[in-house]
Amino acid sequence: MVGAAVLVFNERNELLMMLRTDNNCWGIPGGAMEPGESLEETARRETLEETGLVVGHLTLLDVFSGPGLYYRYPDGNQVYNVTAVYLALEVSGEILLGQDEHSRWGYFGLDAVPENTSPPIRPVLSRLVEGKIPLVRVIAN
Repeated sequence: MVGAAVLVFNERNELLMMLRTDNNCWGIPGGAMEPGESLEETARRETLEETGLVVGHLTLLDVFSGPGLYYRYPDGNQVYNVTAVYLALEVSGEILLGQDEHSRWGYFGLDAVPENTSPPIRPVLSRLVEGKIPLVRVIAN
């Protein structure tokens, strides 16, 4: 399954994460590409749907795939994700979680991300924590 995810940081360089209602794990905005969409459009749409935030400029950080992105949904569906991960350099609006997918949100330092992170997000966070994905200073509006 091809999709996109977005890293949104606040002015303290803490990462926005949301608690999923389907598996009670923390994740970042993102999801599957719809027919006819570009990955950038997917990233913007999913962020808006899941958080209420409007994303401006995006920077592609990396593309993740392989066994580490296998996921079995609570309903039994299985996927191998191919995920383009973007850094949101411009974000506006107020956080309003999508009604069905998430129950809480918070900003976390990379040294303090929740242990119950959604499995397909763990490889992304590992690369961030190891410093293998360079981040630029984020300006939130």
